This record gives sequence, C-alpha cells and structure tokens, in this order.
Amino acid sequence: MNAIMQFFNNTLGAFFNFVHSGVATIFPNKNISYGIAIIVFTIIIRIILLPLNIKQMRSQLKMTDLQPEMQKLQKKYKNDPQKLNTEMMKLYQEEGVNPLGGCLPLLVQLPILWALFYVFKGLNMPHNTGFLWIKDLKQPDPYWILPILSGAGTYLSSAMMMPSDSNDAQTKQTKLMNIVMSLFFVFTSRIFSAALVLYYVFNSVFQVGQSYFMLLEQKKRKLKKLNKQKA
Repeated sequence: MNAIMQFFNNTLGAFFNFVHSGVATIFPNKNISYGIAIIVFTIIIRIILLPLNIKQMRSQLKMTDLQPEMQKLQKKYKNDPQKLNTEMMKLYQEEGVNPLGGCLPLLVQLPILWALFYVFKGLNMPHNTGFLWIKDLKQPDPYWILPILSGAGTYLSSAMMMPSDSNDAQTKQTKLMNIVMSLFFVFTSRIFSAALVLYYVFNSVFQVGQSYFMLLEQKKRKLKKLNKQKA
C-alpha cells in the first residue's frame, strides 16, 4: 500500500513540476507561475477524472429521482424489512440504478486525492512564494479567504445535488450534515497550506459548474419524457 501511494506521490509531483516548468516559460515571476500552475494542474486533473465524476453524478441524480418511490416503499413495508429490501432491489433493477454507482468512482479517486495532499504539502518552491494576496503558498492563508471559499464550494456543490422539492427527515438531516461538513472544511483549510486549499477551491469551482450542467441535462431529460407522455 505504501509503495502504491509513493508511486502516486512521485508521479503527480513530477507531473506538477512539468506543468510548472511550462507555465514558468510564460510567467517567469515565481509569485505568478506557481499559482497559475496549480490552477492549470487542477484543470488537467479534473479533465482526467471527468468520466468518473460524470458517472458518479448521474448515479446520484438517478437516486435522487427515485426518492419519492423509495419513500413510498419505506412507508408501505416499514414493518417488513426483508420485503422492503426485496422491493428496493426490484426498483433499482427496473430503473437501471446501481445504489453503489455513486460511491465506486469516488473510491477510485481517493488514492489520487490523498496523493495530491502530499504533493502540495511538499512543493519544492522557493521561500516566500506568493500568489495574489497570499504571501507564502506553503503557509495557511492568514486572511481566511481561501478557507471560506473552500467551505462555500463544499456547501454549494453538495446543495445543488439535493432534491429541492423534498422536506422529509432524511433530506433535513442531509442538509444539516452539509452545513457541518462545510464548516469543517473552513476550519481544516485554515490548517493546510494555501497551495493545497487553492487547488481544492478551484476543484470546487469546476464541481459546481459540472453540477449545473448535469442538472440542466436532467431537467431537459425530464421535460422530454413529460412531453412524450403527453403525446
């Protein structure tokens, strides 16, 4: 396991240095090149992981669409757990939904995300390399701007995927957990280096954008299905 993580660390570290060397030919100033390199690096990683992210979000949206039917089954078979599980699996099969479909792509990404933590933690950059208002990318953001943005990105990307027309106990609990997790990211981001949090913030920006287009696709699909039913 350690050998695998070391491989990811070395590979991603070498890849970031390659990206930075390209950026530095255009922006030789270290207080510009490293920040832009992190943004470019984020874009490339997001593109590489795009198929997995799309699969994960589509599965999550399908599960969200099935919430009303699932709630009916839970109410109908609340005293018969075995029958409930059978009917749930039947519903998943009929709708072509894998309840683990949203989790498996995320598990594939975890080694990469964990490796990126060490890549940005051990960036080999000159002392006091800054970017915009940040005086040193190896130190936490002293103005709390990046931590607040990381918390906002975490909240927004999760809130967008929640059903807007549901107000049951489970949805309320999920919304509460989203708030708690967002606050957790605000305070933990204050501990991490600004370089790592900068990556996470731009990663969240792309996540929000991807969620927007996926929700737009879902809305068009529902509208097309509704028009077909009316016809």
